Amino acid sequence: MTTLGIDTSNYTTSAALYKGGGEYDMRRRILDVKSGSRGIRQSDAVFIHNRELPGMLEELMADRNAGITAVGVSKRPRSAEGSYMPVFTVGHGYARAAAAAAGVPLYEFSHQDGHIMAGILSGGCTELLGEPFLSVHISGGTTEILRTEYNGYNFDCTIIGGTLDISAGQLIDRVGVAMGLKFPCGAELERLAESADKAYKLPFSVKGSYVNLSGAETKLLRMISGADPDIARTAVCYIRDVLALMIGNAVLETGLKKVLIAGGVASNSVIRSGIIERVDAEVHFASRELSTDNAVGVACLAYMAADRI
Repeated sequence: MTTLGIDTSNYTTSAALYKGGGEYDMRRRILDVKSGSRGIRQSDAVFIHNRELPGMLEELMADRNAGITAVGVSKRPRSAEGSYMPVFTVGHGYARAAAAAAGVPLYEFSHQDGHIMAGILSGGCTELLGEPFLSVHISGGTTEILRTEYNGYNFDCTIIGGTLDISAGQLIDRVGVAMGLKFPCGAELERLAESADKAYKLPFSVKGSYVNLSGAETKLLRMISGADPDIARTAVCYIRDVLALMIGNAVLETGLKKVLIAGGVASNSVIRSGIIERVDAEVHFASRELSTDNAVGVACLAYMAADRI
């Protein structure tokens, strides 16, 4: 059995085939963002997805002999009432067409469902499918701590913590762009931080499992003068310390001792190691490859849904 997954997020076009047993084949392309920009308009992202996805699907399917059994797609950002972004309509449209042409079922999920499943798959923690756990989604537009439980199709998520203003990914990108780095800035900022001599301490105020990051953004932007490794390290370490405290508080508040962390920001090695050292829980991370936006998670969820028929 083979399933096709499609995800057209804010900054990535992705398609994947999943064959079970953790085996997948993925194609992914980051959307071009103009130099100096801190993001991309939805209309521009929709255009790029429509330009890139057909060739990506042709490339992915070129060497295959067996047909697909089902199609999975990210239809919306979250599994919540009113959750919507235009970019996801592109992938949804192609997924509907692919399922209809192949005469197979279409399974609709959220982008967040895909991140969580990709983390479970690549983090080697499939036991989480059978019990409630904490998932932490840290990306360019989202920083949320969620009480999470697999319901046999997708994930039931309740927000119990996160940022109250900008996300951790937005803080990284805004600092990076101010330094002249290419957006999205996570990978370049991490490399720059590796050459730092020191990191400055910034104050923060975590209330339970929630925090505001805009004050740190203001302080960091005032400190920037070019691509300074010490400022890059300061930003990364600040996010590490804040996240570790928030997650630790969520563990204490809920009593849930298993944590899954996914999303692009979670691929940062300083943040990963810092959370593991500071959080008193069993912490799992998505692999670096599947931390960032991808279609593997929805392809896997579609595989599990089709397998139950």
